[in-house]
Amino acid sequence: MQRSFLIFAVAFVALMAGALFYAARLPVSQTGAPATNTQSPTLAQPVAVNGDTRVSFTLGDLEGSPRDFAEWDGSHRLLNFWATWCAPCRREIPLLKAFQEQHAADGLQVIGIAVDFIEPVVEYAEAAEFNYPILVGEQDAMAVAESSGVQFVGLPFTMVVARDGELVGTHMGEIHQQHLDLIADMLARLDRGEVDKDAVREAIDGL
Repeated sequence: MQRSFLIFAVAFVALMAGALFYAARLPVSQTGAPATNTQSPTLAQPVAVNGDTRVSFTLGDLEGSPRDFAEWDGSHRLLNFWATWCAPCRREIPLLKAFQEQHAADGLQVIGIAVDFIEPVVEYAEAAEFNYPILVGEQDAMAVAESSGVQFVGLPFTMVVARDGELVGTHMGEIHQQHLDLIADMLARLDRGEVDKDAVREAIDGL
C-alpha cells in the first residue's frame, strides 16, 4: 500500500511539473495593455524579386492604426528597431532625429519600430518628441527584423531599405554619427548612379 502511494505521488509531481513547464512557455500578455489595433498585423514576408530581397509588413502606430510599409515607397528608409528599456537605443534617438531633419529633403525616411508594449512607448514618445513615425509590434516587430535574414539577437538593430523596397544593408548594435554619414553618402551615390546596390550593401554591412 505504501509503495503504491509513493508511485502515485511521484507520477502526480511529474505531471504537475510538465504542466508548469508548458505554462511557462506560453506568451504572457501585459495586464491592462490596450491592443495596438483592431486587426492582426501582416508579418514581414521576405519577397525575392530577381534574386533581391524586399520586405513587406504592416504594424500599428502610436494611435493603434495599422501602417503599411509600402506607404513610404519612393523614399530610402532606415528602420530602427528599439525599446524604451534599451539604453543604447535611447542614445540613438537624438542622432536619428537630426538625421531625419537633415536628410528628409533628400528622400530619406527614418521609421522607428519599437519591440515593446504600446503603453511605455506612447509615454516615452511624449517626452522624446519624435520627428519620424513610430510603429509598435512586440513579437511582430521582431519578425520584421528577422525577415532581413540576419539572426535577431538584440537591440538596437537597423535595416536600410532602398526606394524600391529592396533591403540594401543591416547594422547590429548602436548607430553612431559616422554610420549615419556613411549610409546617407552611399544612398546619395546610389541615386546618382555612381554605385550599385551591391556596393551599398557591402559598405553598410561592413559598419
